[in-house]
Amino acid sequence: MTQGERPKSIRSRSSPPLVTPAVHTTPVTQFASSSPPTPNGSVSSAHPPYLMSKDRTVSDDWAERGAAVHIQRDADANGNIQIKTIKKGVKDFTFGRVLGEGSFSTVVSATDRQTLREYAIKILDKRHIIKEKKVKYVNVEKNTLNRLGEHPGIVRLYYTFQDERSLYFVLDLAPNGELFSVLKRMGTLNTECAQYYSAQLLDAIEYMHARGIIHRDLKPENILLDANMRVKVTDFGTAKLLDLPTPTTTEDGEIQFPIHETTMEEERASSFVGTAEYVSPELLNDKAACKSSDLWAFGCILFQLLSGRPPFKASNEYQTFQKIIKLDYQFPLAFPSQVKDLVSKLLLLDPAKRLTIAQIKLHPFFKDVKFGPALWAKKPPRLVPMAGGGYR
Repeated sequence: MTQGERPKSIRSRSSPPLVTPAVHTTPVTQFASSSPPTPNGSVSSAHPPYLMSKDRTVSDDWAERGAAVHIQRDADANGNIQIKTIKKGVKDFTFGRVLGEGSFSTVVSATDRQTLREYAIKILDKRHIIKEKKVKYVNVEKNTLNRLGEHPGIVRLYYTFQDERSLYFVLDLAPNGELFSVLKRMGTLNTECAQYYSAQLLDAIEYMHARGIIHRDLKPENILLDANMRVKVTDFGTAKLLDLPTPTTTEDGEIQFPIHETTMEEERASSFVGTAEYVSPELLNDKAACKSSDLWAFGCILFQLLSGRPPFKASNEYQTFQKIIKLDYQFPLAFPSQVKDLVSKLLLLDPAKRLTIAQIKLHPFFKDVKFGPALWAKKPPRLVPMAGGGYR
C-alpha cells in the first residue's frame, strides 16, 4: 500500500461494511415487507439509479408512515413549555451533490426546505441491507448515535426516515471532508496541528467511553472536519455498546446517562472488526476489544499525523498483523521526542499497561491544552507539514 492509499476495513464474519446511523422511525427489522423489486425484477444493486436522483418521489402513504417524528419542547414568552410534534421525510429536503459512496449507501448534501439548514444525508438501500444480512449493524449505529446524542466532536444524527426503497439518515454536514484527505494532501502535519486534532479526538473518545461506547474502528477516514475545521468522529457501524446504568430524566425532559465505569473484563467486545493498520493486538490474540483498544488506535493516528503513515504497515493484512503482534515499528528520525514518548506508552501489547485517558491528558504533549468547552472554541491552526518528520 502506498503512503496515500486508503486502508480498507476488515471484512470478517462479524464485520459489516461501514454504514452510518439512524433515529426516530420505523424499526429496521420491518424492511422486508415494504421494499419493492427494481424495474427489472431483480434485487437492487449497491448504487441503484434512484439513490442518485435528486427528484425523489414518495407515495402519500410512505410520506406519512416513513416520516421521522420528533418532539420539540420550546418555552413561550411567559416561560410555559410548548410541545410540538415535528415530522420529517423525503419531501422536506432538497437533495444536492454526492459527498461519498459506500458499499450499499450514498451520502449526499441536502437542505431542509423549511429552515434552509444544510445536512449530510446517508441513503441506504433496504433490499441490499436485507440481502447481505446487515440489518443488525444498521441498528447498532442507530442505537449508538442515539445514545451519544450531541457532542461537538461526534457526528450528530438528527432524523431517520424511510420510503419504499431507502433509509435516510440526516447527519451533521462536515464540509471539510476527512482527516485522511488532509493527510494525503499535506503528507504530514506539524506538532501544533497534531496537538490540536489529537486533543479533540481524545475528548471525543472520552465522551464515547463515558457513555459506554467502544468505537473499534478509529482511523483518519472516520474523522471528519466541520466548517470550522473541528473533528467529527463518524462511522459507528462496528461500535460496541456496553451496558449502562439506568438513565435519568431532568425536569426539562433531557435524558442523562451516568458516567460509565467498568473493569476491563466487563468491557470486552468479542467480534473481530476494524481496519488492519489500526487493529489492536488484543483483537488479534484474543479476538476481543476493550476501551483501551480505541486508545491503541489513537496512538496509531497520532503517529500518522506526524509521520505520514500508520506505524504498522505492510504489503498485505497478514504481514500487517504480524508487525502489530510483534510490536514491530520505528519512528522517523525527526519524530518529536515528546510525542514519541506518548505514542510509546500507548502502543503497548498489554492493554492494561497503556496510558488511560486521564493520564494522556496530563502528558507533557498536552500541557498547554485546555480540555472541555474551551478546546472546541479554539481557532484551528494553519495546516503546516512536519519539517523532516515523515518517512522518505
